Amino acid sequence: MVKRKRISCDTDRMDEDSNAQQTGTPPAVQNRLYSPSNGYHRNPIAPRSGAIVGKPSTAKKIVVKNLSVRPLDEDYPGKAWTRLKGAVDAIHGSTSISGTKEELYQDVQNLCTNKLAKHLYDQLRSVCSQHIRANLNSFAIPSAPEDPLLFLKGINVFWESHCQQMIMIRSIFLYLDRTYVIYNPGSLSIWDTGLELFREFLLKHSSVESRTVDGLLMLIRRERLGDVVDLSLLKSLLRMFLHLQIYDLAFEAKFIADTHLLYSREGRDFVLELDVPAYLTHVKTRLKEEELRLDTYLNHTTSKPLISLVEEQLLGEHVDTLINKGFDFLLTNNRIDDLCLMYDLFRRCNALLKLREAFGNHIKKEGAKIVTNPSDDSEMVQNLLNFKEKTDIILERCFHSNDKYVSIVKDSFEYFINKRQNRPAELLAKYIDNKLKSGNKVFTEDELDHLLDRVMVVFRFIHGKDVFEAFYKKDLAKRLLVGRSASVDAEKSMLSKLKQECGSAFTSKLEGMFKDMDISRDLMTTFRPHLQHQDLPGNIDMTVNVLTSGYWPTYQPVEAHILPEMVRYQDAFKSFYLNKHKGRKLHWQSTLGHCVLKATFSETKELQVSIFQGIVLLLFNSADEITLDDLRHLSGIDDINLFRTLQSLACGKARVILKRPPGKDITEGDTFIFNSDFRHKLYRIKINQIQLRETPEENVATQGQVFQDRQYAIDAAVVRIMKTRKQLTHALLLAEIYKQIKFPLKPGDIKKRIESLIEREYVKRDKDNSQMYIYMA
Repeated sequence: MVKRKRISCDTDRMDEDSNAQQTGTPPAVQNRLYSPSNGYHRNPIAPRSGAIVGKPSTAKKIVVKNLSVRPLDEDYPGKAWTRLKGAVDAIHGSTSISGTKEELYQDVQNLCTNKLAKHLYDQLRSVCSQHIRANLNSFAIPSAPEDPLLFLKGINVFWESHCQQMIMIRSIFLYLDRTYVIYNPGSLSIWDTGLELFREFLLKHSSVESRTVDGLLMLIRRERLGDVVDLSLLKSLLRMFLHLQIYDLAFEAKFIADTHLLYSREGRDFVLELDVPAYLTHVKTRLKEEELRLDTYLNHTTSKPLISLVEEQLLGEHVDTLINKGFDFLLTNNRIDDLCLMYDLFRRCNALLKLREAFGNHIKKEGAKIVTNPSDDSEMVQNLLNFKEKTDIILERCFHSNDKYVSIVKDSFEYFINKRQNRPAELLAKYIDNKLKSGNKVFTEDELDHLLDRVMVVFRFIHGKDVFEAFYKKDLAKRLLVGRSASVDAEKSMLSKLKQECGSAFTSKLEGMFKDMDISRDLMTTFRPHLQHQDLPGNIDMTVNVLTSGYWPTYQPVEAHILPEMVRYQDAFKSFYLNKHKGRKLHWQSTLGHCVLKATFSETKELQVSIFQGIVLLLFNSADEITLDDLRHLSGIDDINLFRTLQSLACGKARVILKRPPGKDITEGDTFIFNSDFRHKLYRIKINQIQLRETPEENVATQGQVFQDRQYAIDAAVVRIMKTRKQLTHALLLAEIYKQIKFPLKPGDIKKRIESLIEREYVKRDKDNSQMYIYMA
């Protein structure tokens, strides 16, 4: 009997009872109309006769009659399966199918709607199983192709045919796939059933599986060696493994093992045969090739183990060898591209730490060659600047300004520059002095400022900044007093850089020197009108610089017989100044004074000379020829300064006096003659460059002053610490001193200063513990 259920249209819902649960057929499929030729029919849907039309208050109602399934003829299932099996066999045999696909589809539907879906599913599975078993067996028998390539092509043809056949079979059995399989979760779809059967029989025939995998590995090996292989065949068979879900189990593990064997052997051989740049290029090429294989035919899941393996075998295992064999060569020869490649490759195998350490060691080694060779002192600073610039370029372009590499560069430069204490700081100050002197036309203002910035970078690495300060202050004093500074702006720019780097305490004395020069200029503007009211001989234009002793370097007073006219001018200024500034003392320093003399040779010239040179030259107004003993007596200059002065006048480029006998050195018994035939292309000739040159005595005195200042600094630090802590052990006192003192110290030097303070009763040792110090108020 057919059940009926009314459905109200005003609720917009339709419920129906069906036999879908029994047949596995959804209602949407059951409600189709089929022709009587199919062996059964269904009743049409008819509206209920009691419906009232045209009354808004009465809802329209329809009645849906369920499908009435008439039983199949007894021989219909057998005949239908015969037709369906014939179609499947024709598809497997690649022959034409008898009948139409629509009729075959209808047979499947009729069987499914009459509760024969499971039986039909099992029959289809059995037929497919027999076909796959028979074909795979043909590859397992001895008559299978021995050639690996032919064997792979055969497997690939069978696989592609199988896929096409399963698609056609599914199109015929689509009704079964969409009804029975959906409502039976334990059953696989027709396509998945084909894959399961293929996988099952392939795994049973281990020889077929292993021959397939071995053939694939053979093709990949040949391709890696540069041979041309069928990439489409590789891709198709590997996709087969993926679809069968045996890619990892059957292929990937063996592929990784085979790759390991290849690249481990290749790495060992090539790292010895090739130079480092060629080897790195080879590794880069290999990595690109493997990435291309991943894009072409390998599965993406192979990417991580494959690339990691190549990196480890070609790079990770040979990091030390590559660094020792060629890293220094690349750095020394500035091989930027090769260094970039090495950094990028080493980053992939986590070897940047070793590369960074090697970079630091190279900097220390090359830097030590620059600093520790006394014969190259004249070029030390320029070589340091060039080396730092080269290192910075490599750091930026090759190592991408990696923070850790920046740190290793700083530590390495700081290490080797301070291996030779004091000397780099001294030479750096002299280098700056040379660049800031007048007459240096090599640089523009911008270029000079850039150069000073580079110098400051090197200055940061120096521990003994007090040494730099001492020599820089001495040279700055000469430039200011002799008037040989190239640019006041450049001088103040350098001062600003030092202040920014070291603080205002470091530059306070240097700033005081500039302040003294400004005050002296203002002072002279008031002194010159004062001279007009004085009765002084001659026509001398005197300029005096008043220096504050605490700002400027210490100069030892040198006696000389100043001309009486000059002495009267000095006395006039002294009287003028002391009347203006009560309680102050003036001490004349002749060593850095200079003057301009008008001299008459065959032509008139102006000579810019030092005070000592001027004293000597003025003596030739009374005689054309004077012996060394007479010059010593008449000038009153000590022998060291007298010999230097005479050498500059008689043995230099501008020889305004002549020496007899001729020679480069001044010796006892020499006689000096006025050179009346002296000629020069310039009208004003500077002969006082000798004042700017450092004498050995000045160098020793400057170093001695630095040593003395350091002793004072240590003493002050010890007293300051002990005054705060009252008592302290020797070890703790040393630790506190190292925190406060910026210049390099040795424990022995500190111990000596502590002993000195004990003698002067600033501190004392504890009676019971000799390692304990006690502050004495």
